Amino acid sequence: MTGQVPFSSDDSITFGQGVEFAENPEPRVPCCLVLDTSGSMKGQPIRELNAGLLEFQRELLTDSLAAKRVELMVITFGGVVSVVNEFQSVEKFHPPAFSAAGQTPLGEAVQMAMNQIQVRKQIYKANGIAYYRPWIFLISDGAPTDHHWQDVALEAKNAQINKAFLMFCVGVHGGNSDTLRLFTTRDPLRLCELRFRDLFRWLSSSMKAVSRSIPGEKVNLVNPVAPDGWATI
Repeated sequence: MTGQVPFSSDDSITFGQGVEFAENPEPRVPCCLVLDTSGSMKGQPIRELNAGLLEFQRELLTDSLAAKRVELMVITFGGVVSVVNEFQSVEKFHPPAFSAAGQTPLGEAVQMAMNQIQVRKQIYKANGIAYYRPWIFLISDGAPTDHHWQDVALEAKNAQINKAFLMFCVGVHGGNSDTLRLFTTRDPLRLCELRFRDLFRWLSSSMKAVSRSIPGEKVNLVNPVAPDGWATI
């Protein structure tokens, strides 16, 4: 991981009407969190994940520009895939406390994230709203139990090559990095111990940096695998 990631807004912009965007015409930074809530996350892992999400919201709210520009969606997969939060501003984002149960339909969850990002892009375009390249941020043990997940992984990788979105994959306590690597063009990360709060502080800092940037310019991100970082490769 180089620590520098280029971001750009799409060139195709049209104009329309919408109360949401009329009140806040700022460019958007869409971030879709795809969170494993399967049975393997039971106990301390799911508790730390919940605490990390609350920290994530608090940190973003301290930055007035990020609060206007960053939009969050949450998709969980634990037995079933659920859209917990549609894309919405940080101020409206109120993460619930998740519980862990069920299997790991990882492929279905990533497919849902890609579909939702495409829909959101079309909404931006229809309302004349510029946007930065979306993020998909996946946290999982990396052991999918659904069918055809390999096809979804290939689709996700090709979409990243075509700059449809950026994708970060984080493996939790013994997560299968070889599996996660199939979904992303960058090295998957391994979460050190259960440092979810540090992870989400890094993610909020990254979202703030992107929201303050000019579309198309490179943004320096803190290296999460530095000696004092929250992850390893």
